[in-house]
Amino acid sequence: MTGVEIPEFYYDDVEVGAELTTASHVIAYEDILSFAAITLDKHPLHTDEDFCRTTRFGRPIAHGLYGLALMEGLKSKMYERTSIASLGWDKIRFEAPLFPGDEVFVKVIFTDKRDSSKPGRGIVWEEVLLINQAGGVVIRAEHTTLLIKRPE
Repeated sequence: MTGVEIPEFYYDDVEVGAELTTASHVIAYEDILSFAAITLDKHPLHTDEDFCRTTRFGRPIAHGLYGLALMEGLKSKMYERTSIASLGWDKIRFEAPLFPGDEVFVKVIFTDKRDSSKPGRGIVWEEVLLINQAGGVVIRAEHTTLLIKRPE
């Protein structure tokens, strides 16, 4: 499954082993600066282009947590009407830098699912990857989400 123009993706639609990909997003330097201002993390690796030219990256990099937040945002379109809650992110790994101008998308791989103890709900486990335009994994994480079941 691909595309994420899935207006009503329910727990019942999840197949363990299936993959979904989101639309892509281009990283803007202005967004990195805004994230720095909001979070108070103004480390020069993110905010000072002159300083960044002296680093191994040679240019600013996005905050890892900006990438993680972006993963949640891109992924949320899959569950706009059916998500009850994000139950948590685990085993988050920042595998490569995220640069202004990078075009990224999210790949979701469903790894497990089970009914919730409350009727009409189910818990889904996902492996979630943020992938750049070169096909490289930037961030890898596990996510657990609570979805509603399809109405009967």
